[in-house]
Formats: sequence, C-alpha cells, structure tokens
Amino acid sequence: MALKFRVLLDSEKDQEIFRDILINEDDNFESFYRVILNSFNFEGQEIGSFFMSNDEWDKGHEISLMDMSYSDEDPEITSVMSEAKLADFMEVPDQKIILVYDFLRMWIFLIELQERTNETLDNPKIALAVGTAPPEDSKMIQDDAFFGEEEDEDFNEFDEDFGDGYDEDDLSGYEEYDY
Repeated sequence: MALKFRVLLDSEKDQEIFRDILINEDDNFESFYRVILNSFNFEGQEIGSFFMSNDEWDKGHEISLMDMSYSDEDPEITSVMSEAKLADFMEVPDQKIILVYDFLRMWIFLIELQERTNETLDNPKIALAVGTAPPEDSKMIQDDAFFGEEEDEDFNEFDEDFGDGYDEDDLSGYEEYDY
C-alpha cells in the first residue's frame, strides 16, 4: 500500500510551493526525508527532524535523522528515521507532520497525508510539483538560532559584572617584576 503526502514548503514568498509524493507505507522516514529534499532540489547535507503533529500543527513526537539521545535514561525518547516506518506513525486519515531541515536556516515543511492507495511502488515518486523551490542557501542563517537576543543581553551583563574595574591609568606605575 502506498501513501500520498502533500509537502508544502513554508517560504517567505507569497506563493505556494508544494509537492505531492507517493511512497510505500513500509518505507522508513529516512527514505521519505531524502525524497522530500530531492523534490525541492535541496542537497541534503544538513540534518533535520520530523515531528508528528496535530490539526493545530503543534510539534509532537520527534523522528530525527540521527540518534540524538544522550543516554538510555533520556526521558524524551525520539525515534530515528532509518528505523521508523511510515505506517507505524499514520494515526489519522489526514496525519500531519512537520519537517524541520537545516536548524540554522530553519526550512519548515508542512506535510499532510492525502490518501492511501492500493499501489505498490518500486521507488517513491513525485506525483505533482507546484511552484519553484528557492535555492537551499537563499534563506539567511538565523542569527539567534543558538543565542537569542535575551541571551546576548545576559552575556553582556555577565561580562560587566565580572569586569575588574581597572583601566590603563590604574596600572601605569606597575612594574611586572616589582614586588
């Protein structure tokens, strides 16, 4: 059985850019990830994660490209794309999924299951392509991807708190070996 997904690129332009992708339900999320990126002409050199979602597009369970858990006791268990089969996560007829690709540029893909078909595919395929995807490097890297403005202000306050209070004039008569 194959699944048909609509994959919408959330872009800064006011134009629709989406792909309809057919993929076997027993394929894994890594295959789906590669097909999505290829369909938008992205190189796929950056990491990304799928997030299972609901009708309000809230991020739920994460399915990451690599195992990101810190230990076996990590309370937030994520799945790994290469081990997670699509069929195991299709809970509702219009299942929604968010794909975040390149965590510095934050490309967001909104994915919705359109239908289940009786087809069996040799390979995933693009059934429909609407709109021209922007170049992968056209989106600016988020300056505050790791350190938001609040953290920058906190860092400046930290630096001021630990200043020694001396300036060059205070040290002008000091000789390095004069004890």
